[in-house]
This record gives sequence, structure tokens and C-alpha cells, in this order.
Amino acid sequence: MVEHIVLIKLLPNVTKAQKEELIRRTLQLKDIIPGIIEIQQGINFSNRNKGYDIGLTVRFEDRTSLENYGPHPAHQEIFAYLKEIGLEDIIIVDFDINTFSKGCTQ
Repeated sequence: MVEHIVLIKLLPNVTKAQKEELIRRTLQLKDIIPGIIEIQQGINFSNRNKGYDIGLTVRFEDRTSLENYGPHPAHQEIFAYLKEIGLEDIIIVDFDINTFSKGCTQ
């Protein structure tokens, strides 16, 4: 399995309604794009957020599923909406979920 983590920083003029619409659209991807096991997204409430407004995690069956996700038309529609409402910055982290990360006690 693969974990895909995204932190999204939006321009200050993006409204709460636009953020909620982004989340609504993104969560629908689980029913559209093959290979998504789980998807979660929400508005960041932490005071340690360094300006990143929204967090996203997507768990995929494998790396191939992740590779197919990026160019998928439904994902591209979400990304176009994100740019339209005011994307300022984005951080992405992808990693394999393996037995070491599940059983690590250090």
C-alpha cells in the first residue's frame, strides 16, 4: 500500500465555502478513481500549520494506483478547481506502507 499526503496553502481570499466545496469534490474521488482504498481531507485547525489550510491523505492499493491517480481526469478537475480558487503552495509526500512502518517501536 501507498500513503499520499498533501498539504495545501490557499490564498487569503479563499472562502470557507470554497474550501468545503474542494473537500466535497475531493472525497468523491474514492468512488471514481480505481485503486483508492481510503481518502480523508479536512480544514487544518492547528496553530502549528505554517499557513497550510487543508490536509489530505489518500491510501492507494499500490504505486501503480498512485501513478494513475495524478493524470486521471477526475483528479485533474479537482486540481483545476484548486488553482481557480487560489492555490498558493502545495507539499506532497508519498511513501510505501510496509511492515517496518507498522511495527516500528523506536
